[in-house]
Amino acid sequence: MKTLDLDKVAAAIEADAGQPLPGLRESLAEAQAGVYACVTSREEIARRTRGRPVGSVQAATKAPVKLRLDPDLLAALKATGRGWQTRVNDALREDLKAGRLG
Repeated sequence: MKTLDLDKVAAAIEADAGQPLPGLRESLAEAQAGVYACVTSREEIARRTRGRPVGSVQAATKAPVKLRLDPDLLAALKATGRGWQTRVNDALREDLKAGRLG
């Protein structure tokens, strides 16, 4: 961890997330320096539940759908890398707002 290039790591994390993450570089620098500020009591550990905390990432979950696409189209979408489904969702939302769908 001490020899990692924090800017490269942060850039890779933000590229994967698809957005800038406030405080990421500072947190990485603290982790690299060995600063760990998380103190957890036995009571806090006992209150924890499994899974993602409610409302932590998204207020509403997305609905799974079965969609049939031409193989060449699916291959082209997947070739754009991780997050292709989110990009398709965003593109459809923009087309709907612009009146190109429906």
